[in-house]
Amino acid sequence: MMRGKKLREMLDRTVDRIIQSYNRHGGINHIKGPSLPAQGEIIETLESLISIIFPGFFDTSDLNATNIKYHLGAKCAAVYQQLVDQINKCFRYFCKNESRCRPDSVECTLDEKSCLRKAREISSALLKELPALRKILYSDVSAAYTGDPAAKSLDEIILAYPGLTAITVYRIAHVLWTKRVPLLPRIMTEYAHSRTGIDIHPGATIGEYFMIDHGTGVVIGETTTIGKKVRIYQGVTLGALSVPHHAERYRWKKRHPTIEDGVTIYSGATILGGKTVIGRGAVIGGNVWLTTSVPAHTRVIFEPPVCAMRKKKRRGA
Repeated sequence: MMRGKKLREMLDRTVDRIIQSYNRHGGINHIKGPSLPAQGEIIETLESLISIIFPGFFDTSDLNATNIKYHLGAKCAAVYQQLVDQINKCFRYFCKNESRCRPDSVECTLDEKSCLRKAREISSALLKELPALRKILYSDVSAAYTGDPAAKSLDEIILAYPGLTAITVYRIAHVLWTKRVPLLPRIMTEYAHSRTGIDIHPGATIGEYFMIDHGTGVVIGETTTIGKKVRIYQGVTLGALSVPHHAERYRWKKRHPTIEDGVTIYSGATILGGKTVIGRGAVIGGNVWLTTSVPAHTRVIFEPPVCAMRKKKRRGA
């Protein structure tokens, strides 16, 4: 066991080597420039937004008709300030460090006031969007209840279903994505991914009455478009075809499939490619692999394998 001088010498050498690594591999450092929002703070804000959307489910205090307005007012005021701080930090960082901005993004300057002004506008817009988010999430909860006979109440779905958790976080993050907020929407959906095993990119477009049953292993890519009343099961991938190593020209292209209204996709199915369209009312069977479009009201399945049964020979017979 090292003591005293030897321990200090070892620590000095180790720290010097780590500093050299910082200088040599600077692409994974963030030790200068505008500060980034802390992941823990983002999660706290996200959970506050969810508690506003679903009041009484995730709050420790008792809510009633008398105190709900004051409780909600205080929570909205706190969330607004948190959002302004986090969005402002994301804009400041991106303007300072990121050379590859979205081609359709509003031109961002290094002016601190302009970043803060945009952060305030977007934070206000997200809060104003919450009634509309509640409406579409009510449709998602209803879809899970009508589509899953194991669900005994809407409350059970809100409290216990990972699919609804992932969809809720996605719908909040998608609002920020459409407002062109960098980084923050991805942190939110990756938090949901880590909790639920469901990976929904905030850039995907998903209609109402959306249901993910069970959900583990579901992947929905950035440019996926999903219509209304779509149901998917665990292990489904809505992904992109492989692109060359130099993928810059594909970065903002349509790379993921389009799923039209009323489609059901069973577990383990993989649907790839930006030109792939699954037509209205189609049913995609389990473990199907698709890179071509499917007409409306079509059922796609693998032919079941044939089981061979042979009588086992007895020894000595």
